[in-house]
Amino acid sequence: MSAKAPSSRVAAASQQRTSLIPETLEELKSTGGPSLQVQTPAQQRREERRRRQRSLDNIGVPSFSRFLQDAGVDKLERGVAEILQLNIGLYCNQACSHCHVESSPLRTEMMDRATAERCLQLAQEAQPHGLAMLDITGGAPELNSEFRYLVEQAAAMGLQTIDRCNLTVLLEPGQEDLPDFLARHQVRVVASLPCYSTTNVDEQRGSGVFQRSITGLQLLNAVGYGQPGSGLHLDLVYNPNGAFLAPPQDALQDAYKAELESAYGIVFNSLLAMNNMPIKRFADYLLRKGELQEYMQTLVQGFNVESTSSLMCRNTISVGWNGRIYDCDFNQQLDLGLRHLQGSQDAHQGSTVFDIGSLMELQQAPIAVDSHCFGCTAGSGSGCQGATS
Repeated sequence: MSAKAPSSRVAAASQQRTSLIPETLEELKSTGGPSLQVQTPAQQRREERRRRQRSLDNIGVPSFSRFLQDAGVDKLERGVAEILQLNIGLYCNQACSHCHVESSPLRTEMMDRATAERCLQLAQEAQPHGLAMLDITGGAPELNSEFRYLVEQAAAMGLQTIDRCNLTVLLEPGQEDLPDFLARHQVRVVASLPCYSTTNVDEQRGSGVFQRSITGLQLLNAVGYGQPGSGLHLDLVYNPNGAFLAPPQDALQDAYKAELESAYGIVFNSLLAMNNMPIKRFADYLLRKGELQEYMQTLVQGFNVESTSSLMCRNTISVGWNGRIYDCDFNQQLDLGLRHLQGSQDAHQGSTVFDIGSLMELQQAPIAVDSHCFGCTAGSGSGCQGATS
């Protein structure tokens, strides 16, 4: 498909836009249940943590930190910050069953301009020290008022920008120019597509999401994304649709490329195969099915010591919509704050971007870990590529 001549099907779809939000809200209303709660109170997060640890106790596995020591890894600590990842809001037009952020159209949390400006200031000051990328996630980050401001400013600073895109947002009313905006600023798109079959995607992400995702990919292809020589990088993300690990990336990538090109004329650069984390909605799913202990055992049995050298928490700093700083996006969603800043023994559970002088202060600090971290070290891991929208 030519970047200059999108198919008539794509052109028609882009002109007949309807929001996915009413359908998502209706599914939330009809489905309900603990997997689709608007917000998890602090006591529920503690209970979630306790259940994961109890599952490990039942199979005779120590805490993650002790497990690391037994595996010959003395500690995890942060190196040079190369990526600043911003979760700029939990508002989303979808409510996926595996979402570790618990995003939905019911969420109202969004980053404000002052916090966005401070993040950019910290990023600019860290550039000479190795920071090269701004990774923007959500929710659907594109629906946050600060998204385009962050992209424009990052481009002016010479930072590579990643947009963690759910694809259906490209068809939301008011986002007609989004593909062109992303292309103009050379944004790398990392897009969620957990399968190349309608049934699996709609089961995990909501009714009608697969076809909207396909149209979204065609719109991105039409402006050059994934096309050879365009310089516009398009990655897809696979998540398992159940309590099992992601398969090896290379073979699955070949299958994705063959199927999507033959069936829909879609091309992309790379596939990232990610494990689902046993937190939030996916943890609720496992608990309802009585599979949490089995899944934790799968993660432990799949432990890959080599993955610990490339975990995202080693070179990434995660910032929430309210400016609070975390070791990774998963810790952010569990409100597991920084253990301490460099050279300090004081707890900094509430540290924000306004409490630090620079990102360099966070170097060589130990990384906060818990039982969910087995998800990032099983098989090929999840943490080396970071979280998805």
